[in-house]
Amino acid sequence: MAVFENLDQLRSAVGQELGYSDWLRIDQGRIDTFANCTEDRQWIHTDPVRAKDGPFGGPVAHGYLTLSLLSHFLEQLVEVQNISAAVNYGLDKVRFPAPVLAGSRVRGAARIVAVDDVPGGVQILLEVTVECEGSEKPVCVARSLARYYAS
Repeated sequence: MAVFENLDQLRSAVGQELGYSDWLRIDQGRIDTFANCTEDRQWIHTDPVRAKDGPFGGPVAHGYLTLSLLSHFLEQLVEVQNISAAVNYGLDKVRFPAPVLAGSRVRGAARIVAVDDVPGGVQILLEVTVECEGSEKPVCVARSLARYYAS
């Protein structure tokens, strides 16, 4: 984990690779729970029998499930101390180059692309890549924005 003691240290970290999060298993139960929360019960996610004959050879996680894990991965990769608040500011770009088959393990990696001053703090742009064990392609690549406010 990259730990920054203050916003000035964060400002000087442009280009820094933040390493990898722990692996996280995406099992059918997690996929089904996500489907219920989002009302997205498409058969390629929730029907293992039918999905076996589908385009991926089995059920796959929702792309948005994978995307929703960015916060989990980032809390393992970066910590900014001596701030009053940290907020998710949004996303600039998201792609899902490969599927996540049920039962697979995923992890995140990130790199600080930019740090810009905003009123009361800084905004950072992180390029986050989620990889799936055994997959040659990443399963999610996103540019995530966060704001850190001075204490």
